Amino acid sequence: MAAATQDSAIRTGRVTRTLIYLVLILFALFYMLPLYVMMVNSVKPLSEITGGGMMSLPDVWTIEPWKKAWSTAQIGVEPTGLRPYFWNSISMVVPAVAISTVLGALNGYVLTKWRFRYDTILFGLMLFACFIPFQIVLIPMAAVLGFLGLAGSTAGLVLVHVVYGIGFSTLYFRNYYAVFPTELVRAAQIDGAGFFQIFWRILLPSSGPIAVVCIIWQFTNIWNDFLFGASFASGNGAPMTVALNNLVQSSTGVKEYNVHFAGAILAALPTLLVYIVAGRYFVRGLMAGSVKG
Repeated sequence: MAAATQDSAIRTGRVTRTLIYLVLILFALFYMLPLYVMMVNSVKPLSEITGGGMMSLPDVWTIEPWKKAWSTAQIGVEPTGLRPYFWNSISMVVPAVAISTVLGALNGYVLTKWRFRYDTILFGLMLFACFIPFQIVLIPMAAVLGFLGLAGSTAGLVLVHVVYGIGFSTLYFRNYYAVFPTELVRAAQIDGAGFFQIFWRILLPSSGPIAVVCIIWQFTNIWNDFLFGASFASGNGAPMTVALNNLVQSSTGVKEYNVHFAGAILAALPTLLVYIVAGRYFVRGLMAGSVKG
């Protein structure tokens, strides 16, 4: 009797798991449907999209929409392809992510291991900065960039994203360092190690998991940003997201949906690759930070 009850429970568990997996697969397929539409239509001639719909597989496969989205002839003053703007985004994202990550690590180190008066108030203000809407800082930031002579430049965008990202990076590292053994820091001080020696030789080498979280978070936010790019960059100095918008708006007459889909995939490809390569480390870093916080 007990064996029969156990077998029934096992069968019920298997059926339940199967149903759960089927539901999850259904949701995954639904979630991936837009990507399927983009991929399929980016390798179709435009005549198949306008005549045969967007859900069917292409009768004729072509990479011409990708070539046109990536590099097209110059029209007027600005190029219409995404290639030059891709490198604008790279030259903006790499220094902005690196600087904001290092500054966030330093801030987290100071706020946890070098306590001072009103440090909690300072951290609270930095945390509050994480919730300030983008739109509120547009006019003050434009005035600052104009005063510094960085308006309309890639360096200006780097400064904007570093300032806006310091609050998030400080939060990550501060929570991660909160329960890091303070005794190691005190022992290093007794041995004569200075402020930066302790940071570079003790804390930073152990910060890999949370650094990956910060880098992925900042990379994604900065790469996908449109508002700051449209507000503080101009002409050939615009980032990828602004160029994608210009590519869509530059179509005259019949909309070249295949080129637009290809351009959207090209714009999203770097963040997608980052998550594919480092996604598991992102999850591990989040879990490590939550435990340590």
